[in-house]
Amino acid sequence: MSVDMNQFHTVFFEESQEHLQTMEELLLNISTDAPDAEDLNSIFRAAHSIKGGSGIFGFDALTGLTHVMETILDRARNNELELTTDIVDVLLATTDTLGDILQAYQDESEINWLQIEESKAALESILSAEDGESASAELPPAADIIEQDDSFGFFDDAPGQPEAEIVTQDDDSFGFFDDAPGQPQQATNSSEEDDGFGFFDDAPGQSQADTTASETKHDENDGSFGFFTEPKPAQPIKDEDAYGFFDQEKSSATTPTNKPPARAAKPPAKKPAKTATKNDASSIRVETTKIDTVVNLVGEMVITQSILSMIGDDVEGNTGEKLSGAIDELSRNIREIQEAVMSMRMIPVSFVFNRFPRLVRDLAKTLDKKIDLIIEGGETEVDKSMIEKLADPLTHLVRNSLDHGIEPLEKRLAAGKPETGTVVLKAEQRGGNILISIQDDGGGLNRDKILEKALSNGLDVDPKMPDEDIWQLIFAPGFSTAEAVTDVSGRGVGMDVVRKNLEAIQGGIDIVSVGGQGSTFTIRLPLTLAIIDGMCVSVGSETYIIPLLNIIESLQPKPEQIKTLANDTMLWSRDQYWPLISLREQMQIDEPGKSIENSIIVLVEIGKKRYGIIVDQLLGKQQVVIKSLERHYKKVDGLSGATIMGDGRVAMIIDVDNLMKNEPINQVGLA
Repeated sequence: MSVDMNQFHTVFFEESQEHLQTMEELLLNISTDAPDAEDLNSIFRAAHSIKGGSGIFGFDALTGLTHVMETILDRARNNELELTTDIVDVLLATTDTLGDILQAYQDESEINWLQIEESKAALESILSAEDGESASAELPPAADIIEQDDSFGFFDDAPGQPEAEIVTQDDDSFGFFDDAPGQPQQATNSSEEDDGFGFFDDAPGQSQADTTASETKHDENDGSFGFFTEPKPAQPIKDEDAYGFFDQEKSSATTPTNKPPARAAKPPAKKPAKTATKNDASSIRVETTKIDTVVNLVGEMVITQSILSMIGDDVEGNTGEKLSGAIDELSRNIREIQEAVMSMRMIPVSFVFNRFPRLVRDLAKTLDKKIDLIIEGGETEVDKSMIEKLADPLTHLVRNSLDHGIEPLEKRLAAGKPETGTVVLKAEQRGGNILISIQDDGGGLNRDKILEKALSNGLDVDPKMPDEDIWQLIFAPGFSTAEAVTDVSGRGVGMDVVRKNLEAIQGGIDIVSVGGQGSTFTIRLPLTLAIIDGMCVSVGSETYIIPLLNIIESLQPKPEQIKTLANDTMLWSRDQYWPLISLREQMQIDEPGKSIENSIIVLVEIGKKRYGIIVDQLLGKQQVVIKSLERHYKKVDGLSGATIMGDGRVAMIIDVDNLMKNEPINQVGLA
């Protein structure tokens, strides 16, 4: 019988990442004066769960390091070791190392043993300082590491049950079934009878006899798939199950152990007990690729529905009416399926935000600054495909705010500001967009410095440009106003990458800055990259799609509304001038066009950018599936993708943010 371990590896890697995140969050917030007992237990359980799972799979690098880390955490929660800021720093650094090891195992790449030894040495130095002697925590064999932790966590320990000081205790390897309740389980010195994968329950009320290592050193059923090694004498059980997918009751006594006398450490603070809730029964883990497949199939359904709609328009009489009604019902059902499937791809932006408290803490220490990070709107949901590409741009913007935005302590005090700077990381949904802002109360951008640097770099700039256009210059490749290059920033290779990464997910970025008060960088992202509602327009024989959420109004202009200002063609509408761009010229369509008065102007808005797109005709609204062009065509400014129309033709989707760049629009040339 062969077993595919990949599925279990996947669960282990995902759960271990969550455990590491939990450890980091709790360590960042823990009080060294009066550490919370519940938090210490949670950190310990997270480390123990990683150790248990890694022992099952033979991930020795993970097992060894978590074992030493677990020893420190165990002493801290038992008041045998006093937590200090330095110890917390070492524990945080260890979580980083554990993350690197986990990633190496996941990628099947080379393990950095030097990094592991350095982390282990730092941990052991803490134990040595406490014991007054070398505290090299020798790693026990795999069976001891498992310590009744069911590794994959397919069972929950029953609340209030004491845990016996045993090694394997009829552990059913993958733990697919419960042990029968009410049976005492005895400690043994070797492998006890186990049914391989634990497919059957032990008989109720039956105890297992003690055996010696010589008698049962190699039991024929135990470890038949090589997941366990020969256990050593019994070790105390430290934890409940690792992942807790099902319930397991235990009914066994705890054997007292000899512990070293407790140090006079600060007693952990206690919080009211929380009621445990388990949602595992109502949720499952699904690979992202499977959801992507369903999204693609829904997209094909949208295209098919569009084809049926066109066919229905040609059918007359009673049959045509029935067909039209059925197609409308199909359209509603497809939209509901689409919304349901897309919601599965949405994850909270806190998935990315949670990494920044640690980053800000460490970087503030490096820069010798006092900085508070405030996170708002972490529950805002973003498409998973976008959030994966959002981490790097956000990281660079936050680092820039800390390094360039927040002033040194002396400057802040001289300006009458509090010595502690503030960075606010905020997410919100507004209309059809997700907005993520990074705001600081620092010194703001220096307009004169940016202009001077732009001119020295040979950029074509006008000193009279408005501030919002000046700020965009910092996204030029190689642009930096830093007086010195540091480990944090100053090389000018970051901001242009930020914009390129955002453009790759159809996003954009706006900047507002006030000298002496601070800056706000606002990232705009679409809700989804899969299916959108669009307005079909034609230019000559070509068809284009303009996203509906960007459209304010469509109109046929009157002659008196068309103005020429500084050689730029403008439209006067809604009490303001609108720059115009000809889609015919932008897409280099050679067919003769209409006069501007006989054309249609679509007024669009994205962020603070407003302008009009000149087209020949409006064809109507349509839900379209976005298909990427990057595999077959080079990147074209102004196009974000393509879609297949109901009649089989391919229509390009307009990228409203990049169709009109920040440069002034030239005189629109029309036939």
